[in-house]
Amino acid sequence: MARVSDEELHQLARELGDKLCERGWKLATAESCTGGWVGQLVTALPGSSHWYERGFITYANAAKIEMLGVSERTLASHGAVSEETAAAMAAGALKHSHAQATLAITGIAGPGGGTPQKPVGLVCYGWALADGTLMSSTCRLDGDREEIRSRAVAAALRGLIELV
Repeated sequence: MARVSDEELHQLARELGDKLCERGWKLATAESCTGGWVGQLVTALPGSSHWYERGFITYANAAKIEMLGVSERTLASHGAVSEETAAAMAAGALKHSHAQATLAITGIAGPGGGTPQKPVGLVCYGWALADGTLMSSTCRLDGDREEIRSRAVAAALRGLIELV
């Protein structure tokens, strides 16, 4: 499998930006395994300053706790790669920003770090809206590190496009 093309990723970011602008909303992102890829993608678009408010890159658990308010209990009970953590990251990004919509990504991009319970390619997403909507999901992505990360970015954007 190939990574998601830059063209497709840019199109998804533009589509999300258009939807947010229609509502007068701003976006905040909380990324772990994608290391700010969504933020880079969004800020590459002219005019994104009208709808992108901020991004949190919270690779370490301490950063998830300090910057997003993810509870130590959530991390201890469910792990950094879990729907519970992804939802808490999205909710924390909403709370610690001026955005009305957030997305969060946490996962295991590999090539190492996987376990039988949480294999390489396991990615969890969280989305939160200012109206109290909070959703999460998990998927298993195949491919190498770059392919997994690009697919995770695309899935997170698609999820928020559907929600908005």
